[in-house]
Amino acid sequence: MPVSEAAAKAEALIRRYFQACNDADYQGLVDCFTEDAVHYFPPGLPGAPWRSAHAIAEGWVWCVANMGSRWTIEKVLAAPDGREAVIEWTHWKTAIGEVLRGDEWYIFNDDVSRIVEIRAYYASPVNKADAVNELHDFDYEARGYALQPPSPAPKIA
Repeated sequence: MPVSEAAAKAEALIRRYFQACNDADYQGLVDCFTEDAVHYFPPGLPGAPWRSAHAIAEGWVWCVANMGSRWTIEKVLAAPDGREAVIEWTHWKTAIGEVLRGDEWYIFNDDVSRIVEIRAYYASPVNKADAVNELHDFDYEARGYALQPPSPAPKIA
């Protein structure tokens, strides 16, 4: 089945964004986002979430300059209307010898020309010190996410 035109546009924008990251192209990064875009991260990243196209661009340019950051896209799934997508990625921190893998959920503007929001999830161990492991400063309740399990766990003999 062919990919819809809108889904293909969303994927192309994500790939353009990753190329701008790899190129440390500040203006290219800014041009991928709405001015008020937000990039959410799991807890622990100083300054997160990054709020604005300029903050996002500054963050990734800093990573290239200071950690030798390189990124690859492993998989992309985009909604047929192009308004949302999810990817798997690898962040190669070549200057410090680290690799981070994860997923991101993307929200796009109406004409799928700019990224409005990214929610990053890392493939890493659960932080046992936190009762709830979730994105820092992301309003789960306002977005309609479940705040409790769907039902009590069954008793298993």
